[in-house]
Amino acid sequence: MTTRNSPDLIVVGAGVVGAACAYYAARSGLSVTVIDRGPVAGGTTGAGEGNLLVSDKEPGPELELALLSRRLWRELSDLLPPRIEYEAKGGLVVASTGPSLAALGDFAARQQEAGVEVHEVMGDRLRDLEPHLAPDLAGGFHYPQDAQVQPALAAAHLLRAAGGQGSGRTLLRLGEEVTGVLKGANGEVRGVRTASGDLHAPYVVNAAGTWGGRLAGLAGVDLPVLPRRGFVLVTEPLPRVVRRKVYTADYITDVASGSAALQTSAVVEGTPAGPVLIGASRERVGFDRTLSVEAVRRLASQATRLFPVLAGVRAIRTYAGFRPYLPDHLPAIGPDPRVPGLLHACGHEGAGIGLAPATGMIVARILAGDELPMDIQPFRPDRFGTAPPPMPRTPRKETRHGA
Repeated sequence: MTTRNSPDLIVVGAGVVGAACAYYAARSGLSVTVIDRGPVAGGTTGAGEGNLLVSDKEPGPELELALLSRRLWRELSDLLPPRIEYEAKGGLVVASTGPSLAALGDFAARQQEAGVEVHEVMGDRLRDLEPHLAPDLAGGFHYPQDAQVQPALAAAHLLRAAGGQGSGRTLLRLGEEVTGVLKGANGEVRGVRTASGDLHAPYVVNAAGTWGGRLAGLAGVDLPVLPRRGFVLVTEPLPRVVRRKVYTADYITDVASGSAALQTSAVVEGTPAGPVLIGASRERVGFDRTLSVEAVRRLASQATRLFPVLAGVRAIRTYAGFRPYLPDHLPAIGPDPRVPGLLHACGHEGAGIGLAPATGMIVARILAGDELPMDIQPFRPDRFGTAPPPMPRTPRKETRHGA
C-alpha cells in the first residue's frame, strides 16, 4: 500500500538509462527511488565506450530517437559538470574498397534525408581528418553530429542532478536486488520486493539493462532481452593519435545483425585521458565473461590495419560488457499494457548511452501525461507477442504533484 512517504515511481537500474529516467522524472516534479543490486553504472553502462552516435543508424525510429537524444545530450553537457567528458568530436566511417564506399554512400544519402549531417570524404583527403589512418582506404563519410561522454560519470551526475530537482526528490538504494514485483487486486503494479523489505509505488520503470527480461518476468510478462557480449581493448595513454570515433563499414552491418556468432569490426577512438579504445566485438554467449582470445586478437589486428601507428603501442587491459539485445534491435520504451503501472526502458543494445536522455524524457512525459516528443509505437514492450492491443499514450495518473 502506498503511503505519504512512498515515491511516485521506482526505477530499477542505476545505469545511464535509469539515471536519465530519474533525472527527467524528478525535473517533472515526481519523487523517485532508484534501486540497483550493484553500484551506479555497475552493468552495461560501466563497460561502455560512451558513444553518442547517429552515424550507425538506419533511417527510422531508432535514428529519430538518436537525433532527439543528441540534442538533449548537448543541453545536458551545459548543465552537468565537465567531468562527464562530453566531446562533440564527430565520427568517421571508412571503406577499404570502391563497392564498400558506394554502399556507404547509399546509406549516408538515406540518413541525410532523415536529418543527419554527413559529408563524403575522398580517399586522398581522409588523412586531413585523421593523419594516422592507413593510406590505402577508398574513402569515407564524416558525421559531425557523433559525440562521446564518459558513461559512468554521466550516470552518476545525472543521478546527482536528479536529487536536486525542484519539488521532486530522488533516493538511491544500491546493493539491493529486486526479487519480486508487487501487484494489486487487479494486477496493477504496487511496488517491488527486496531482501530489505517491500517498497511501494504506483509505477515501476524497468531500466535493468541486460536483466530487463528477468525483471519483466518477475512482473509476469515476457520481454526477450538477451545479453550480447563485447570486448574493448584499452591502450596506454597517448597523445591524441585518434581525433574522432573511426570505424569501418563492417561495423554498421554487425550492429544490424542478429547472429549469435562472434563478429568483430574495427572501431577506434581516442579519449581526453589519453588511452585509445578499440572495439567492437559481438557474440551471444549468455553472461559468460571468459576472455575470448580470438575476439581480442581480431580487434587488435583490425585496429592496426586501420591505424598502423597502433602496432607499436601497448594494450594495457581489456574488459567485457553485455549489450541488452532485443530481436528487432529496437529498445522497449513505454508502458506495458499487460501490467498497469509497469513501464520499460531497456533493450537498447549498444546504443543505450546515446539514447538515454530521449528515453528518460519519454518515460517522464508519459508519467506526467505530457505530449510525447515522438511516436513510440515502434518501441512498444508487448510487440513480440501476437495481436497486441493498442498501447495507451499514457498510463493512468496517480502522482501527488499534479504532474
